[in-house]
Amino acid sequence: MAREQFQTLTEPMYYILMALLEECCGVDIMEKVERLSHDRVHVGPGTLYAMLSKFEENGVIRMTGQEGRRKSYVITDLGRQMLQNEYQRLKIMADDGSWILE
Repeated sequence: MAREQFQTLTEPMYYILMALLEECCGVDIMEKVERLSHDRVHVGPGTLYAMLSKFEENGVIRMTGQEGRRKSYVITDLGRQMLQNEYQRLKIMADDGSWILE
């Protein structure tokens, strides 16, 4: 089940899901990940398409269209919930560290 496999998200996974809040294709996803992360996170095609496949198999995203080899995807409700959960987890971790590290 998706919840067990994706209990926490890696940084690339997190940004891929954020990119898919709007429908887009692979090349657009890679560009959006770089833009959203202020050029900190770069996702190569191999990593991206492996991740898209896993996400799609687990109902985290869905394909919305295909023209030739170009496939478009969008996040599902399950994916949105996973993204929201990860955001909350990261926020709590940052808050927990702030009182010690600041």
